[in-house]
Amino acid sequence: MLIDGIHIPLTTPFTRDGDLYLRKLAHNVGRYSLTPAAGFVALTGEGAALSDEETRDTLQAIGATAAPEKVLIAAIHRDTVRAALTLAQQAFDAAFDAILLSAPHDWQTLALPELILFFQTVADASPLRVALFSNPSAPDFAFPTSMLAELSQHPNIIGLYDAGLTLQRYTEIAKATREVRHEVTVTTIFAPVTRRMLTAAAATTVVTASALAGGTAVLAAPTTSALKTRTKTVGFQIMAAGASAGFVALLEAGTAGAMPQLAASAPQSCYEAYAAFKDGDPALASEKEQRLSEADVLVGDLGIAAVKYGSDLNGYFGGSVRLPRVNLDASQQATLDSIMAKLKN
Repeated sequence: MLIDGIHIPLTTPFTRDGDLYLRKLAHNVGRYSLTPAAGFVALTGEGAALSDEETRDTLQAIGATAAPEKVLIAAIHRDTVRAALTLAQQAFDAAFDAILLSAPHDWQTLALPELILFFQTVADASPLRVALFSNPSAPDFAFPTSMLAELSQHPNIIGLYDAGLTLQRYTEIAKATREVRHEVTVTTIFAPVTRRMLTAAAATTVVTASALAGGTAVLAAPTTSALKTRTKTVGFQIMAAGASAGFVALLEAGTAGAMPQLAASAPQSCYEAYAAFKDGDPALASEKEQRLSEADVLVGDLGIAAVKYGSDLNGYFGGSVRLPRVNLDASQQATLDSIMAKLKN
């Protein structure tokens, strides 16, 4: 699976009473599908606050609504191999393309061999490809480079989303994983090919010429796929995550893309910085990144409630957070109002 470009960390909409709001989730995914973002990552933010049933329903709603060309990745933060694989199967059933696997919540109680065993065993049995999630902020786990070097050798582990990525850390990881190679399926313009794209292509039907000549139109399966694909060799794919600050420099260093926390609130503004980089205009890319900085700092301080409120301001449904988290107060809202005015879609 090719992962690159801008990925949006999807929020989980709730009603004011704290109920899962699937209709608004579908609304968000439909609108995000109109953006140039390459992929969506589900169950970030408040994903751990969902029950097993709510998790399944959330994945199904996303898989049924997202545009076929958008890469779908399910974030998994579970304490046991069994629970992680249950969620991976739910993601597979919902037509997702990969999972984003975090360390167990109690990782500090595990010996290093036990922790490595957790990731390897999930990767062994997962029906989907596995990317790893690293975050230096407590209580999450930041992967040591030596551990990434070992795990990257697993044939089903394809990459890393790193919320603490720096230029130095990226260089170290890239060096430690430089021998890793994966063959991925892409389109003729080297864009990712998703499972839903392949399913749609396989279901395509055509009218045979012989049937038309006889005056009766008969549908028959095509002899070749309607989707033209090719293969591409990639290394261990590394995505910056979290803060927007510095992600253009990381792109220049060689990262595949980024999952900025602001992408849920301002996907177009995040993509513009990436697009300027792809167009070979580093000055414009830096300028676009700088526009994100003020909102980036505030969202980093206030957390998921700020991401949701920023989404409301840009035409997406953020809604309420689920207790014990609390929504922004009036002063915080006013501050974010003025900052987000510069980042309107």
